[in-house]
Amino acid sequence: MARDLTLAYGETVVQRDVSFEVPRGCVFVIMGGSGCGKSTLLRAMIGLLEPAGGEVLYDGTSFWAADPDERESITRRFGVSYQGGALWSSMTLAENVALPLEEYTDLDGDEIARIASLKLALMGLAGFEEYYPSDISGGMRKRAALARATALDPDILFFDEPSAGLDPISSERLDELILELRDSMGMTIVVVTHELASIFTIADDSILLNAESKTMIARGKPSDLLEGSSDPRVVEFLSRGRKGVAAESDRRIDRPEAMI
Repeated sequence: MARDLTLAYGETVVQRDVSFEVPRGCVFVIMGGSGCGKSTLLRAMIGLLEPAGGEVLYDGTSFWAADPDERESITRRFGVSYQGGALWSSMTLAENVALPLEEYTDLDGDEIARIASLKLALMGLAGFEEYYPSDISGGMRKRAALARATALDPDILFFDEPSAGLDPISSERLDELILELRDSMGMTIVVVTHELASIFTIADDSILLNAESKTMIARGKPSDLLEGSSDPRVVEFLSRGRKGVAAESDRRIDRPEAMI
């Protein structure tokens, strides 16, 4: 939950008075155009950037007002998949996934290897354990990063621009995977994106940030916002290339084959 959040870099305010609550077990999308502060908001939520004002709360506990031990306890509930994947290039995929297990659990090597293989398999990467990030495609790297982010079975998964740099098919596969994590594991998933096809496919709820006003200008399910908002800024953002997005969404629905 964010309450009256102000985000700034020095004297430069990025967003002000941002308030929202993320429902449990949903895919919550933070959307907006370039430079509106989407990733900055995500950084404040996961503990990488202290807000200039307001609070980030988890189950009623103010994250930035908590002591270091409380913060660590809260962040242990997170999984984070960064925009570029942030995989260690010198480690195999299995070693990348194993890293948080080695750091934060007392499991033995065999059990860690088993879990790493399982997480990779769940992301459609069975058999790729000994590959390095440079050996695989961009979409596969995104899925490997997601396997690492879910290694500790987090309550909340944060995902920064999952479709960035991906072709439409890889982006579609990743969207399907996000929905599968929500449905099969009951995860709460917070996604930062400006990609309309993904927004309309995965979002149960969303907020829209605006760069000019430096405020949150809409909250709700994207399809409901498109149909019901009287704010031209909201309609303009959500209707960009809408015909192409609608066609892509219909194609996704009509495809019979499994994506992962």
